Amino acid sequence: MRFLGFALLTVGLLLPETLAEQPAAPEKKSADFFPMAVWYGGGKARAPMLVPDPKTQRQVWRADLEKIRGLGFNAIRCWVDWATAEPQQGQFNFDTIDVLAGLAEEVGLKVIIQVYADSAPDWVGKKYPDSHFIAISGEVMPSESAPGFCFDHPGVRGALLGFFTALAECVKHSPAFFAWDLWSEPHVINWASATYMTSPEFCFCPYTRARFQEWLKKKHGSLEVLNKSWYRRFTQWSEVEPPRLSTILSYTDYLDWRFFIINKLAEDLRSRYESVKRVVPDRIATSHAAAPSLFTSPLDGDGDPDDWLMAQQVDYWGTSFYPKHSFPVGRDAAWWGALLDFSRSSGYSRANGFWIGELQAGFGTVGLHLSSTVTPQDIKVWTWSALARGAKAISTYAWYPMSSGYESGGFGLINLDGSITERARQAGQIARIVAKNQDLFLRASPTPAEVAVVYNSLSYLVGGRRALSGAGAQKEFAGIERNSMLGIYRALFPSNVPVDFMHITEIAQGKAGRYKLVLLPYPLMISEAAAKGLADYVRNGGALMTEARLAWDDERGYAKEIIPGFDLHLITGCRETSVQQTASGKAEMEIVSQDQSIPRLKPGDRLSGGILAEVLEPSSPQARVIARFADGTPAMIASVHGKGKTLVASSFLGMLYESDHRFAGLGRRLPTG
Repeated sequence: MRFLGFALLTVGLLLPETLAEQPAAPEKKSADFFPMAVWYGGGKARAPMLVPDPKTQRQVWRADLEKIRGLGFNAIRCWVDWATAEPQQGQFNFDTIDVLAGLAEEVGLKVIIQVYADSAPDWVGKKYPDSHFIAISGEVMPSESAPGFCFDHPGVRGALLGFFTALAECVKHSPAFFAWDLWSEPHVINWASATYMTSPEFCFCPYTRARFQEWLKKKHGSLEVLNKSWYRRFTQWSEVEPPRLSTILSYTDYLDWRFFIINKLAEDLRSRYESVKRVVPDRIATSHAAAPSLFTSPLDGDGDPDDWLMAQQVDYWGTSFYPKHSFPVGRDAAWWGALLDFSRSSGYSRANGFWIGELQAGFGTVGLHLSSTVTPQDIKVWTWSALARGAKAISTYAWYPMSSGYESGGFGLINLDGSITERARQAGQIARIVAKNQDLFLRASPTPAEVAVVYNSLSYLVGGRRALSGAGAQKEFAGIERNSMLGIYRALFPSNVPVDFMHITEIAQGKAGRYKLVLLPYPLMISEAAAKGLADYVRNGGALMTEARLAWDDERGYAKEIIPGFDLHLITGCRETSVQQTASGKAEMEIVSQDQSIPRLKPGDRLSGGILAEVLEPSSPQARVIARFADGTPAMIASVHGKGKTLVASSFLGMLYESDHRFAGLGRRLPTG
């Protein structure tokens, strides 16, 4: 019952009267074209590589484009890499783009241009020998076409933005040219992995350090304030370095460093955006993540973006979408539902929507790691899942399978010999339906959700710098931040309850009021502004469910005197009296009283949390103990405050549900109401 119980708990918080009929979504101004594209860069060249003599390939390429158009697609996503397009400084070669744009116009296709600036020409490194990326260890990262050179170097920045401007000048008069993707899967380091480095992290070059210093000046205002925040004794700004160590003292320096990297990625994307918009202001400019922030971490050494912040920099932000990638067992519906809803939530934060930059077209391979077969039914379900969530463009990756590299033979919509597959016919059929009903899909918006799961980048930073064991994982508890969010989403998924992911900064901005229920997983570190937003939300009638140790630390990494912190114990009607890590890694709870907060659970039902057992003590006459641990101590407390209500669970239910649901045998038998 314990796995089923968590699903009932999250659904049960939605009392029947809260499930009112949704109002019709307001109409918004639509564009005039809905791209249903396939990646095609000319022949069988794999991105970001190009065929050397494009002008001699017109007949072959035209035949490919006619097949693409004949299946039902209305656009291609081609690409250009900086190394090929500017082999010598100021000498540009955009022949591939010229040929493809001309052929696309003749055939009746639009063109989206993917720019690979991380594939940098060698002359950049020769002209600016001090522009290489430098790892945390001090090791210099060479560029072997990728990852290029540090954008914080003024010479590199000027050269790269000059390349974007030249490319925009080249294509601005093309009737077929519709949109850009300015940065594929943004990171500080792209398309190269320094496997010989220990815990590589970037960039620690003098130019990034200087940019970090300027960022700190704007944030802290003075060296005196910085010293107080970091517990340091700098006498001049030139002494300030990005932190490299984990110390027993304050880790506020590390917090600043990681948020600098997040903001730097957004600013770098904005620079690309402005460089092309000055030339072609009427064309759409986009970018897309390798995976939504739900599945990445701000701790990653190569630098991962924040979806909400990136969405503010471009016309559309999007994601890659590989449900099977190179895994022998593909991801399930709840996993890809969470991916799409996370992308939707960040994309619609600007009221525009989101793009699918890459949709898996065929079986994946990374060396000997092969995915299960991608079927026409997979293509159908994945594509319609994205469209149902309001995606405003889909680019299927790719027309031909990869012709080289460790992905050789994988990810193709057709076969490498050019023969058409049933997957391609299925994708084309959907593209035809979208084209026939284009205005409907352009104007459509998802049904507004009444439930939000909070994404909080601070939650990854509890404890400061530490060794990682896998992407987004603290060494002790791999993936706890992701699994806490994903487990809560998974519990709601079978009930067809629309769910948004909400950035915690939106709570700080007072935007939580549009939701009737806010679910706050793994809430160990939050800002004072977010705490105030949560308190206001409950006071004004919202329902808040939170997991253990709410607001243990503030945004500086300092512990609060009472937990829940920031006076949230007054809102939740309880406070922590003790906490311990359980020997088994699980914390069993039993419902001990029938309560209106969880009407679908009854006394005797059991729930399981993970890692911690936090003992709570009621501190308000409104507080009610509704679950206890095996030793009889309170494990779950419901309370009322103002017009709203709260439910505090004393462990990490979402994390354990995501980890254990597949073993429970109940995942597909959860109730639908």
